[in-house]
Amino acid sequence: MDYSTFGRHVAIDTWGVDFEKLNNAAFLEQEMIKAAETAGATVLSSQKKQFDPQGATVLVLLSESHISIHTYPEKGFAALDCYTCGDTVDPQVAIEHMIKVLKPRETSVKMLKRGEGPIEIIK
Repeated sequence: MDYSTFGRHVAIDTWGVDFEKLNNAAFLEQEMIKAAETAGATVLSSQKKQFDPQGATVLVLLSESHISIHTYPEKGFAALDCYTCGDTVDPQVAIEHMIKVLKPRETSVKMLKRGEGPIEIIK
């Protein structure tokens, strides 16, 4: 079997997100697993860390790569990314799920094409 090195990597900064959503690692983990599954990815495992006094980091390991979030609830900010190898899982679908859940006031999104030469910005 010949495997492709092609992958897409979506990175997004979100602003204006509710403090309670960003300060709940268990909630974020649950939604990120749903996001990955909605995109058609295979979830292998997940890890979460709830920080004190606030903030969370969640990593969902996928057969196709990963989806992650790091939050700053006191600023209403979260940095997310989703990288998937191959062309069967669209990381944008996972990111769109998280946007629907988080309901940010503002977003900044970049999608990169990876694995076929120099990294390219798709959008």
